[in-house]
Amino acid sequence: MTIVIAGASLAGVNAAETLRSEGFTGPIVMIGSEPDLPYERPPLSKGYLLGSDELDSVFVHPAQWYQDQDIELRLSTTVTAIDPAGKTVTVDDGAQIGYSKLLLATGARPRRLDLAGNVFYLRDVRDSQRLKAALQLGAHVAVIGAGWIGLEVAAAARSHGCQVTVIEMDSLPLRKVLGDEVATIYRDLHTSHGVTFHFGRSVAGSGENAITLDDGTIIPAGVIVVGVGIQPNTELASDAGLAVDNGVVVSSSLVTSDPDIFACGDIANWEHPLLGTRIRVEHWENARQSGQLVARSLLGQDVAYDWIPYFYSDQYDAGMEYSGWTGDGYEEVVFRGSAEAREFIAFWLKEGRVVAGMNVNVWDVQDDIRALIAASARGLTVSAADLANPEVALLSLREAGSA
Repeated sequence: MTIVIAGASLAGVNAAETLRSEGFTGPIVMIGSEPDLPYERPPLSKGYLLGSDELDSVFVHPAQWYQDQDIELRLSTTVTAIDPAGKTVTVDDGAQIGYSKLLLATGARPRRLDLAGNVFYLRDVRDSQRLKAALQLGAHVAVIGAGWIGLEVAAAARSHGCQVTVIEMDSLPLRKVLGDEVATIYRDLHTSHGVTFHFGRSVAGSGENAITLDDGTIIPAGVIVVGVGIQPNTELASDAGLAVDNGVVVSSSLVTSDPDIFACGDIANWEHPLLGTRIRVEHWENARQSGQLVARSLLGQDVAYDWIPYFYSDQYDAGMEYSGWTGDGYEEVVFRGSAEAREFIAFWLKEGRVVAGMNVNVWDVQDDIRALIAASARGLTVSAADLANPEVALLSLREAGSA
């Protein structure tokens, strides 16, 4: 059996590594468009961009590892077509490669804006290298989009001594992800570090050293960073006739509408067995976890991807971890600790159930938070008073849910 992996991504390499650790000895061919070895993306907007990590630290494995694992790694090569009937993929030099099972791990690309000037996007290693070189002391940096990437870039730019302005169409940063209560904390975090926000605004135009907002405001901008989301790379799947809807549609075991084609990582829109809904997640931990699970699915094991979404972010002196899913909304946010001091846990509740939790500068609580979310998905309800009370151990609430 030959397994072809389209995408030399973090998800793809985790799948390949797990295939070998599960005892698969057949051919594995991993095909990636980029010239670089598979790498981790978080340092591109965090440690490497800040200057605290070396570039070599982003790579998952050295080149020799792929040889040692007998994984055929084809870099600077793009899969251009899939023939499900013939079980082949075509690459950009015209060659065809046969497969028994195919894994799509093609990731996503940044949404682009039609702008002039010194414009940067942050998705790959070379993007991060170029942006890091541009973040010089005193540079005027305009960040378009106040999502996670935009805010992490803003924090890195301030650490390099840049003047930073963030333009966001919404009324707060991260509001659609975190809601007003916690989004306000992140706004205040950045303003306290000298970042200027323009909310409810969009960019009307840009030039070499400035951008113009839709209300006519002109902002100095020798560096423009666009962080307005990403688009899943689903064209291969769509052209091959696979089901596509906000990503590649897969089952809970990450199988597409073709039983011999699988998908994981940013592109997978999967049926979550615990949350009872379809979700697609664009974060590092999903790439790792889905890559590992899909490998077992490729081998015919009876698996279901019930991982609870998780991500983390470090901005200035505020480190955070978040787990959960509020896609269907929430009713209240309960704080344990001091939001003002930025040492707290926040819980998002709906009908008395914990649907998400985030710890900021409070550590070693994620296991309990995730267990609470899992128990809540199975019906556990928790009082807001108990969640807010630091005298009530999260472990006791977690154990109540597992009893």
